[in-house]
Amino acid sequence: MNKILLGCIADDFTGATDLANNLVRSGMRVVQTVGVPNEPLDAQVDAVVVSLKSRTIDPHEAARQSVRALDWLKAQGAQQFYFKYCSTFDSTAKGNIGPVTDALMDALATDFTIATPAFPDAGRTVFKGYLFVGDVLLHESGMQDHPLTPMKDPNLVRVLQAQTRHRVGLIDYKVIAQGEDAIRARISVLKKEGVGIAIVDALSNDDLYCLGKALAGMPLVTAGSGVAIGLPANFGLAPNPSACALPAARGLQAVISGSCSRATNAQVADFIARGQPAFVLDPLELLNNPGQISLALTWAAQHLQGGPVLIYSTAQPEALKVVQEKLGVQQAGELVENALANIAKGLIELGVGQLVVAGGETSGAVVQALGMNQLQIGDQIDPGVPWCAANGIHITLKSGNFGTPDFFTKAFDRLAN
Repeated sequence: MNKILLGCIADDFTGATDLANNLVRSGMRVVQTVGVPNEPLDAQVDAVVVSLKSRTIDPHEAARQSVRALDWLKAQGAQQFYFKYCSTFDSTAKGNIGPVTDALMDALATDFTIATPAFPDAGRTVFKGYLFVGDVLLHESGMQDHPLTPMKDPNLVRVLQAQTRHRVGLIDYKVIAQGEDAIRARISVLKKEGVGIAIVDALSNDDLYCLGKALAGMPLVTAGSGVAIGLPANFGLAPNPSACALPAARGLQAVISGSCSRATNAQVADFIARGQPAFVLDPLELLNNPGQISLALTWAAQHLQGGPVLIYSTAQPEALKVVQEKLGVQQAGELVENALANIAKGLIELGVGQLVVAGGETSGAVVQALGMNQLQIGDQIDPGVPWCAANGIHITLKSGNFGTPDFFTKAFDRLAN
């Protein structure tokens, strides 16, 4: 049996590919699984990312699923474990980052870990424990309007402390600037003070590389995907182009978007402004008329031969609130996710072989609907978003907040080249 070096657990599907992307870029051969496999690993890889759909479910269930994933990764011989969450620290007052971290620490019998969503390549930095998205604090970035996990406090020490039974401390930028030995010394002090989880500042990739060295041998790392760039070197690995090789792409091209983030709204607008065909789904219309799915696929069949098409339910926060008030937050989300997942299946039947999916919850629903159990990770399109391959299909799972405005167009251009 192949023994892996790093075993990773991601709380959603786009986050999993984000993490896998950074590991591949740093030289690791990676496979991403959809859910916890029932069989031992049969691929020769350095790391496995188990993707769960646990970010917004009940905290106890999220913890249970995460520990099950951990148990499977242990059985594959993993030497270190990584719990990956969103670079905007998506969570609520009850979790799920804290409860899952607690459960994994218990399962590994470890009394200390770190936490940082920092990912400078994607504009996420942590300074004095505060999370910035670009040039603004988290709660001014649009995340305050997230339909499921609105983030209204940028102080990560305070956010995480409300979710965990462990005492939360801070390793600030001054310590990081002093290097690996200073970070290890700070960890030692925090442990003596009874701190179990430390938020870590990071302003640049250099900070993450330095932090990565200090994390060698730490049983559990919790972070966004950024920290991953500094871990492969601890196992003697270096960037290698062959780690991201995918089969040649084929088939028609389509985009499915269920995200309501500012970034995705801009990407939808850019695609439409370029004169590309787009079909919008109205959640209220879906509730009253399930035939919208057939209508969307009929429309797609008429346009696919001319190039990429977009089917989207993206909406502005104000419009989304109206829908949620009428349907309820969970029902509105599930209604759209299920519709887009069924549309994805229909698009594949129409000959689509290159599919972009925008939105974490949407990506999870689509991948499961398409029966994709393992994803091969390829080259990145934008920071945190790679092309993947599974079941003869090329697919990219884009977090709602990631990507430049021209992402949809750029994704297909990148695959063609």
